[in-house]
Amino acid sequence: MNKVILNIGGMSCSACSSGLQKYLNKQKGIIDATVNLVMAQASISYSDEVTIDDINRYIHEAGFESLGIYDEVLIQKKKKNDKIKLIIYCVLAVIVMYISMHSMFSLPIISYINPSIYPLNYALVLFIFAVAFIFYGMDIFKSGIKNLIHRTPNMDTLVSIGVISSLLYSIYSTIMIIKCDSSYVNNLYFESCCIIIFFIKLGRYIDSKCKDSTKSSIKDLVTITPSKALIKDNDTQREISIDEVKKGDILIAKPGMKIAVDGNIVSGSTHIDESFITGESIPVKKSIGSKVIAGSINNEGYIEYEAVKIGKDSTISEIVKLVVEATNTKAPISRLADKVSSIFVPVVIILAILSFITYIILGFSISEAINTFVTVLVVACPCSLGLATPLAMVISVGMCAKRGILVKDSSILENAKKIDTVVFDKTGTLTHGSLEIFKIYNYSNYTEEELMSIVSSIELNSSHPIGVSLLNYSKINNISLKNVDNFSNIDGIGVKGVLDNKNIYLCNSKIFDTLNINNKYLEDEKYLTSVGCSIVYVIQNDTIIGLLGLKDTLKLDALECINKLKSMGKDIIMLTGDNKITANIIAKQLKIDNVIANVLPKNKNDVILKLIEDNKNVIMVGDGVNDAISLASATIGISINHGTDIAANSSDIILMNDNLLQIIDLINISKKTIYNIKENLFWAFFYNICMIPIALGILRPFGISMNPMIGSMAMMLSSITVTLNALRLKLICKKER
Repeated sequence: MNKVILNIGGMSCSACSSGLQKYLNKQKGIIDATVNLVMAQASISYSDEVTIDDINRYIHEAGFESLGIYDEVLIQKKKKNDKIKLIIYCVLAVIVMYISMHSMFSLPIISYINPSIYPLNYALVLFIFAVAFIFYGMDIFKSGIKNLIHRTPNMDTLVSIGVISSLLYSIYSTIMIIKCDSSYVNNLYFESCCIIIFFIKLGRYIDSKCKDSTKSSIKDLVTITPSKALIKDNDTQREISIDEVKKGDILIAKPGMKIAVDGNIVSGSTHIDESFITGESIPVKKSIGSKVIAGSINNEGYIEYEAVKIGKDSTISEIVKLVVEATNTKAPISRLADKVSSIFVPVVIILAILSFITYIILGFSISEAINTFVTVLVVACPCSLGLATPLAMVISVGMCAKRGILVKDSSILENAKKIDTVVFDKTGTLTHGSLEIFKIYNYSNYTEEELMSIVSSIELNSSHPIGVSLLNYSKINNISLKNVDNFSNIDGIGVKGVLDNKNIYLCNSKIFDTLNINNKYLEDEKYLTSVGCSIVYVIQNDTIIGLLGLKDTLKLDALECINKLKSMGKDIIMLTGDNKITANIIAKQLKIDNVIANVLPKNKNDVILKLIEDNKNVIMVGDGVNDAISLASATIGISINHGTDIAANSSDIILMNDNLLQIIDLINISKKTIYNIKENLFWAFFYNICMIPIALGILRPFGISMNPMIGSMAMMLSSITVTLNALRLKLICKKER
């Protein structure tokens, strides 16, 4: 299966996006197609029997334009000539309104185009303006007619039918004026054609600007990386464009410079600001061997780093791709709008035709019947309905990304507010996952540094997590290492080696049975065990010379996160493969009452499935590797990630740093997003419920009526209202924590 994201031109409302989506999904070789109105994109999965050219042809057949494959480094901008054209036609629209409405306000007008003196001149001048506006709105007519032919009518179809009807009747009236029947001067609707098209274009221009604002978070991501890089060339430095960087190049970052590409530090040390990608405001210490991410800022040190990931392989490109794919998915709440939009336009066309027939039967003039027909078509625009959900989702997904919360599917934002149970893995999730020395008991004549030199030298050949932690300790404390002979593992017990002709053992308490040694330090061991430490005895020949306690430490924000989740009414469960004693010690510190320990990774999934069977909505928080199965089974799977292997992660949400409080952010943003969408849907439905009856003339007995020009203005204002309400979500999300 292949997948492509294409930029789409010509979409104006939800009927457009849903119509194109239906059309694509009917085509042979298209496995699945999702069309996003706000992003103006189609995410298409297709088989090998279909090519990109075929897909482009399908899009063209449906009445739209394929603008090419989406490039995450390129966000299309509105062309400048659109704004210039809008200004020109705004001036023309004002002139048209002045000419056609001067008598209502007793305004002066050139006598040669005064309708009461020269009706034919008046009609011909307005006809010329109408022709100009028809050319201006030609894209509307092309889209409307094509979609009508393909039986997927949209907003453009409504406008096209209305404007063409007005135009044809006005041309007929002009012919009657030519035949010397000047009474037809009152039946001209050329000005309506002009103003309707202008307001449609104005509304779309404002919509496009607002949509650009909703995508600002994504734009921030794609523009975060620098356009230039400083490369080390032998003993010189030179600046090159980012496109010239190749894997293996040695690049330089001076204080204040941005990292150009993903890489590994080969020289120097510094603190790096990675807040743009992880949401963590505190700079991270980096030294030789540390990974650096493109777009992060070098705070104070001089470093040299090797280019590892460039272009589309970079972390930031992976993030943008995930964000874009998330915005191209549809949340369940959007299905209501899609269903309504799919039947809305045909119903409106039928209503408009019935209103025309009814007015004729009731004895109204054909002019009034056409006025009502056109007004109903123009005012009943599904634009606001189509924008209600995707606008809010694009904003929310982008805001989450800026906070270091990568949401892979927009439906997750709908589900997050429903969560009632949060299940945490322990190691690497609630704790740092790396052991640190808690306490050192020195029973020998060695200094503590000498003792740790012996320990670290033996562990140099070990890959066990305890060995790694002890070696890290020696690096941090600059402890020198010695040569070790005859290193070997003792299964289930520890390791041994020969140092200075002495046998050294680093083992747990099982070693005493093997060596037949009496342990005089059981009380010390008991204490270390009681506080959750892993035990390492240091034995030289047959003498205990030291006892080390290593402990996994809690994350600083773990307790605060648990407390906040409890205050929100969530049930908290710790699900770990660790032993019960250690698990309960950690749980007690975090005030977690429900602990399930000694569980293998494959059995964690059974726990999650049982909770879901009990009608629980479950978040599973894990490390994204050992917990892969349970993360996939949970209502929402959240994995902790350090921003270096995003593409390989299979969870629903990735937290780009160790900040567990981002879970609180996610739930709060979810609540605000769904509330905002419901507000948008309310206003969209409310608008149509109010405007269509008025357009039909139901309130005529009360002196309330509407013409096509007012209808087009009301339609534009409804879309702007929904868009501005969605943009308000940005301010709400910024305040949340």
